[in-house]
Amino acid sequence: MVELVGRGLTVSTIKRVSDAVDLEGSGTWKHRIAGAAEVMIASASRFALLHEMPPDTMEPDVGELLSRLAPVDIVLLDGFRRSNYPKMEVVPAGQDRALLAPGDSMVLAITSDLSVEADVPCFALSDIGVLAEFVLANARGSRHLPVI
Repeated sequence: MVELVGRGLTVSTIKRVSDAVDLEGSGTWKHRIAGAAEVMIASASRFALLHEMPPDTMEPDVGELLSRLAPVDIVLLDGFRRSNYPKMEVVPAGQDRALLAPGDSMVLAITSDLSVEADVPCFALSDIGVLAEFVLANARGSRHLPVI
């Protein structure tokens, strides 16, 4: 991301996380438990909005999440491995889960510091300039490429 920002692009990210966003006993947790529909946390340098979903609601799709962001040049998605968006699969050292690339045509490349056998291009995690070029060359018109 630093490489993209350094090239003058505005970048946002959407990070998929577990439901444990705020810690039990914290102020935001207490507000949510008390019934707040939304909890905003704010400081002089940033803010974040936690929006409660009704029980049994499906997880919002990426398009809905993208619509809530301010306009930027490119959005990177992190953790949306089952989405139907183009992906760059990150394979960290010690990973023991099977690669997604062989079964997911949306995986356009793999990045790792390991030697990885795959039918898609493989790039070193440390080769930031090449990774940035690949992301920019493969970003769709809506300018997002998940990094999973």
